[in-house]
Amino acid sequence: MAPLLLPLLLLRPATRALRPAALPALRPAVAAATRAFGGLLGGGIAGAPRPAPPRLLQPRRRPPGLCSCTCGGLHTEGDKAFAEFLTDEIKEERKIQKHKSLPKMSGDWELGVQGTEAKLVRKLAGERITVTFNINNSIPPTFDDEPAEGQKAQEQQEPELTSTPNFVVEVVKDDTKKALVLDCHYPEDEVGQEEEDESDIFSIREVSFQPTSDSEWKDTNYTLNTDSLDWALYDHLMDFLADRGVDNKFADELIELSTALEHQEYINFLEDLKGFVKCQ
Repeated sequence: MAPLLLPLLLLRPATRALRPAALPALRPAVAAATRAFGGLLGGGIAGAPRPAPPRLLQPRRRPPGLCSCTCGGLHTEGDKAFAEFLTDEIKEERKIQKHKSLPKMSGDWELGVQGTEAKLVRKLAGERITVTFNINNSIPPTFDDEPAEGQKAQEQQEPELTSTPNFVVEVVKDDTKKALVLDCHYPEDEVGQEEEDESDIFSIREVSFQPTSDSEWKDTNYTLNTDSLDWALYDHLMDFLADRGVDNKFADELIELSTALEHQEYINFLEDLKGFVKCQ
């Protein structure tokens, strides 16, 4: 029987050596390994200090150039200098402003203004005459001439800006549904010219008939261009306007009215620009 005992002893489990009495000795080593493995999973090394968590409520720095007001807009040193320049410019423009209020037209013309557009209305026996103009792009360009010999550039007086807008005359008779429309303008070579034989300071450029019921005039209606018009017919058209109060005197007063309105709108624009730059 002795030879049979040897195989039986070899088939016994190897865990026999790990008896419960030996487990307490392994617990410190297992705990140390666990701590080291947990440190690696946390993104660090065992025993090393953990990084501080991010400060989510830390106040953000204000970008350079932003103002401290509630608008949150961009205000630079250039904006500040721009606003100061506009303040001085508005003061100077108010000093040279000729009319604090718009001048009136002689001849019982009723004036209505909506922004940059003005409308003059006059009623005669059985007729209504309407003159409409817009001050936008109404100031002709000025070219600086070279100073004369012995004259300094600073001594030259700046030219006075004058508004010479195109204007449309509309004549409507009570018993018709058509309006005679005359498109007029100020020729550059006639404005400000003084001669013994007084010439017309404005000219008729186009003539057409338009329906009074439509809000917009139709381009399909025939339009007469006066460039190739017979002078006798053209003179009759000018007399037709003069009989209804649209003559040289009216044209002169229209220039004064338009210039005052343009200057008034220019000052308003500077004030709006100043408020926009200063974010007011």
